[in-house]
Amino acid sequence: DDLTDPAPATVFAHLDATTVLNRAIAEKGIYPAVDPLDSTSRMLDPNIIGEEHYKVARGVQSVLQKYKDLQDIIAILGMDELSEEDKLVVERARKIEKFLSQPFFVAEVFTGSPGKYISLEDTIAGFKGILEGKYDHLPENAFYMVGNIDEAIAKADKLKG
Repeated sequence: DDLTDPAPATVFAHLDATTVLNRAIAEKGIYPAVDPLDSTSRMLDPNIIGEEHYKVARGVQSVLQKYKDLQDIIAILGMDELSEEDKLVVERARKIEKFLSQPFFVAEVFTGSPGKYISLEDTIAGFKGILEGKYDHLPENAFYMVGNIDEAIAKADKLKG
């Protein structure tokens, strides 16, 4: 629970990857509740995973970090006081959070949704589209518990109608 505790901090320095679970993410109903900002991997290198994957992953982290930085302003002043650019960051970050709830087999017991295998290419393409604003017109709930971006589009149509 405490990443600043000397014991885990010392161990983490020697690991190639760390997956950090976050109670606040679980409280939002997002499973598995992996924190993409605190989790790390030495494999997140463009020479290992490729340039596009690297840029999309870093883009996702950047948007989520900006959203995290805006949390205090939102709590005190509300969304209306944000600039249009910051509002867009918040909207995209919330879609990213929901899209991270992809229906994993390990989360079936928590979500009641059957697990699905999603290709790496589909996952990267979905997040890239969110970052580029291709899905700004879709409601954020369309991204919750879907496998790929096509399922999010179909879910958005169902939500409309």
